[in-house]
Amino acid sequence: MSKDKILITGANGQLGRVLASELRIIHGKDNVLSTDISSVDILDNEPYEFLDIMNVTRLHEIVEKHEITQVYHMAAILSASGEFNPMKTWKVNLDGYLTILELAEKFQLDKLFFPSTIAVFGTTTPRENTSQHVPLMPSTVYGISKSSGELWSNYYYDRYGTDIRSIRYPGIIGYQSLPSGGTTDYAVEIYHAAVKSEEYVCFLAEETRLPMMYMPDAIRATIQLMQADKNNLNIRTSYNLSSMSFTPSEIAESIRKIIPDFKISYEPDHRQDIAASWIESIDDGMARRDWNWKEEYDLDAMSVDMIKNLRMQYSVGS
Repeated sequence: MSKDKILITGANGQLGRVLASELRIIHGKDNVLSTDISSVDILDNEPYEFLDIMNVTRLHEIVEKHEITQVYHMAAILSASGEFNPMKTWKVNLDGYLTILELAEKFQLDKLFFPSTIAVFGTTTPRENTSQHVPLMPSTVYGISKSSGELWSNYYYDRYGTDIRSIRYPGIIGYQSLPSGGTTDYAVEIYHAAVKSEEYVCFLAEETRLPMMYMPDAIRATIQLMQADKNNLNIRTSYNLSSMSFTPSEIAESIRKIIPDFKISYEPDHRQDIAASWIESIDDGMARRDWNWKEEYDLDAMSVDMIKNLRMQYSVGS
């Protein structure tokens, strides 16, 4: 069994829950500690500690108590939610990350994972096939905090040798939980509505194209990067990562291949402005070269798996 002792912050989030389960399969249940400011959906037999990421004393106590060697720092306020309270978002997302960086250097952690996002790109970025090295001009405080975090990651690697690894996630789609606070949440909500035979009212315009990824690919990419030989890694800010790009109308058509009567309408809200500032597709050639990344799911394969699993959750027949 693995000798690594892993701490996950924000473990009750959309990615954190699934990541914790997969890491426990690899490292053993008792070697993966979930932490969050909420214990909702944390199972009784899962190692868990309450943690407000801004409580530095508590954070250090947990790391010492559990002899932590790796941290997956998943705690964050997301893009749409962040615009309602920019200063809090900056404090949680950037100041919170700085506490993790200081901890990693103090305790000489083996590895640290920092999730970044396509929100680091902005309106001045080429929208199609966006390359790894382009100017970052984010338009949201979420993107600003994450782009700043990328630079701090690179600084700590150069200054202290801290082994920080990071991915610029596209929109993540999974059946395990309903996300909240993100600009790409529609791509999860739409499947729930379809399985429940409800019309879905989409908060983005029908031809808004964004990069997306199915949860199994996102988790596999994260673990694959963390297991990669550090000598092969050439990016110490954050790796571009790609799987698929689609519009709300295209995902609706994919769903209709399985649920022909599915209906969708469009009422764009404030999230449309955020989405309009983001890229449409991304070049992840460096991830494919450095650590052999390759996605397994396209849009139709994802639709089949999402609907199958949600039908089981809702006890709905095919």
